[in-house]
Amino acid sequence: MHSELEQLLILQDREQKIRQVRTEIETVPLRRQSLESQLAATKASLEALKHRARQVEVDRKRLELDVGTRTETISRLKTQQYQTRKNDEFQAISHEIERYENEIRKIEDEELELMVLADQVKADLADEEKKGAAAKDSIVRQTADLDEKSKALDSQLKALTTERSELAGKIDEDLLGRFERLFKSKGDSAIVAIEHGVCTGCHMKVTTATASQVKAGKELISCENCGRILYFGE
Repeated sequence: MHSELEQLLILQDREQKIRQVRTEIETVPLRRQSLESQLAATKASLEALKHRARQVEVDRKRLELDVGTRTETISRLKTQQYQTRKNDEFQAISHEIERYENEIRKIEDEELELMVLADQVKADLADEEKKGAAAKDSIVRQTADLDEKSKALDSQLKALTTERSELAGKIDEDLLGRFERLFKSKGDSAIVAIEHGVCTGCHMKVTTATASQVKAGKELISCENCGRILYFGE
């Protein structure tokens, strides 16, 4: 294989790795944001249940107060009833007492429903707190791992960039420029193999003459279809 071609292949390998590392580095903030969103969602879910529990308790106390108010009213009406001497007034007060007693029964039914709901919300809250604690621990660990990975990627990128600069410094300036233009325009494969007479970059068949020149390895040959630099891969 042509010596310059070997150098370019090594350079291309480092360029590809640099691109891969940079892509991973770019995903780190997104992954961190995803973890933060998960933590926020967990907190929001827990707070929603806490709010629900507080609201149920407020509603329960309101019903207790309503029962207490009606009980006091009934007590006052009974006192008035005992004091009245008129039958129609006595009957009217009896109807009022009955109405308040019916209201109390309805309220007490609502209280029972709220008590059942309160127990369910309490159980859900306890379950959510356990899940929330586990999720928080997991997210904290993942965030720490992500921080370590970020540091490792930065270090890896620095080492690869330094190595790439040293390799590039040993390559002819015009050839390096040609390689860089190809690498940029062709994605990440400026140099590709020719296999069974086909360029593996564009997957087009090259001429017999081109294939022979590539196989000879005496000079750098480009694919007449895509312009990539070729090497013999069979």
